[in-house]
Amino acid sequence: MKRYIFPLVIWLVFETIAVALWLTLDNYFYLLNFTYIGVCLALGLFFYMKKLKYARNIVQFAVGLYMFAYLGIISRENMQIEGFWYYLFLGVFEAAVIHYAVAKIFGPLMFGRGWCGYACWTAMILDLLPYKEARQPRKPLGFIRYIVFSASLIFVAALFLLKAPDMPELMFWSFIIGNIIYYAIGITLAFLLGDNRAFCKYICPVAVFLKPASYFSLLRVKNNEEKCVSCGKCKKVCPMDVDMTDNNRKRLNGTECILCFKCIDECPAKALYL
Repeated sequence: MKRYIFPLVIWLVFETIAVALWLTLDNYFYLLNFTYIGVCLALGLFFYMKKLKYARNIVQFAVGLYMFAYLGIISRENMQIEGFWYYLFLGVFEAAVIHYAVAKIFGPLMFGRGWCGYACWTAMILDLLPYKEARQPRKPLGFIRYIVFSASLIFVAALFLLKAPDMPELMFWSFIIGNIIYYAIGITLAFLLGDNRAFCKYICPVAVFLKPASYFSLLRVKNNEEKCVSCGKCKKVCPMDVDMTDNNRKRLNGTECILCFKCIDECPAKALYL
């Protein structure tokens, strides 16, 4: 029974957030929104533990499509980083600001980059590509994400400084165009570098938010060094090049674990655990 406590804890966390935001902001939407996300994540983890092969992919589409299609396109909310800056500058605590606070700024203190593994609408497509294991060593291109991060901030700041007309419409189209660009770059990089997650490693600006809190993440894969046979399989299958054999928080790429658990599944000695 102990292994099933994890999905229950995830559900309780999101349900607590759902109720708290509903009561605080007097908006029933947040109760439904975070309850839905919490239930999807909990069920996905439960079915993963039941060895359902595509459990994580199902969760990615259940949450990712909801965020992208319903919130982003139908409700016309920019859920990208530009939307976060936009609502932050407006001084409005809703939409993308709440999303980023829960999933990408404070949430990673508990679940690290788990959002990237189970709910990202960009990664849900990239993970379907054929290069699930990187075919090339990681390249020193991580600085690009900081350029994209800065560009998103400058873009939104410029809209405010120039007092651009009809900013909600501009933000909607920046969401649409931005996602098209992200998908194009992500898919192109995956084929050029033989790595489905190349976009996540080098381009995605959200990682700038994720890294600090992920360093202190409560949920992290650990290694029982007495059982470990140093076969290297966990390093080979990790889509984010994390050195799971090292329990130190400073381990190689340690803040980039997306909790996909491929390393745990592949470990022949069953030395890895959550």
